[in-house]
Amino acid sequence: MELKTVSQCTLEEVLIAWNKGFEGYFVRIDMDEEMFLNRLVGEGLSPKLSIVAFDGNTPVGIVLNGVRHLNGRKTSWNGGTGVSPDYRGKGVSRALMDETLAIYARENVEIATLEAINENSKAIVLYEKYGYEITNHLLFLSGEFEAHVKEPLQLQVKTIRPEQLSSFAFYNEDVPWQCSWHSNKQGEASVFYNQKNEAIGYMLYRRVWNNEGQLESIRCYQLELLEKGNVEDIPHFLTSLTNKKVHITTVNFLASNPVTNYLLENGLEVTTEQVQMKKEMD
Repeated sequence: MELKTVSQCTLEEVLIAWNKGFEGYFVRIDMDEEMFLNRLVGEGLSPKLSIVAFDGNTPVGIVLNGVRHLNGRKTSWNGGTGVSPDYRGKGVSRALMDETLAIYARENVEIATLEAINENSKAIVLYEKYGYEITNHLLFLSGEFEAHVKEPLQLQVKTIRPEQLSSFAFYNEDVPWQCSWHSNKQGEASVFYNQKNEAIGYMLYRRVWNNEGQLESIRCYQLELLEKGNVEDIPHFLTSLTNKKVHITTVNFLASNPVTNYLLENGLEVTTEQVQMKKEMD
């Protein structure tokens, strides 16, 4: 078996490795060329730090990796480890993990992160053998939401660029990789203030519009209440985007986030459960 970086492979080889690697996976994540390249760029994944395993000329496994500075620490993310069905249980995953951690060491990564589907116990056990620990339980939610606001709230909304979130002292950078503003530069962000001009919450999201120019759905990456905010403020946050019924999807929301519980009580359902795992590098 030979390991190459994604930058040393053809796009066709990488796509074969990815699509075969996740064949029969818990969530369908097949990608074509455009989808793959958009993900690579949008999520800050590095062709030089990502690897493909070959058996002869056949791509049989893949790991996509990215590195960023978050909270002042050099942080890596494993954006997907896949092995072709015929090669599972034959040591390919271990070879990919060995090389991935060697890459992190060469890049002076301080903390390594990844997410794994709850039901994927074999992968979780493998990551634990390499020193990863479960730090959070994450939920994807989806459903129709219609805010029922009894009376208007004197709410001030400041709409900003996603990258501007990092300039606020209250902003928490310690979120799953795909929920970071770095991964959502094409999205939108809002900060909410009360009458005393105190920040009470913020939101990072993308709105999807149909061909008629009507709002079709909202994809939420962060929806956070601050110390001065409370659960009753959440519908007001959402009605600042639309006062009509809308389909909402959340990405990797913390199960412990009070916003998550509110959304579950108001029409959304869990579609996918994941664990966030982290490893302190030596």
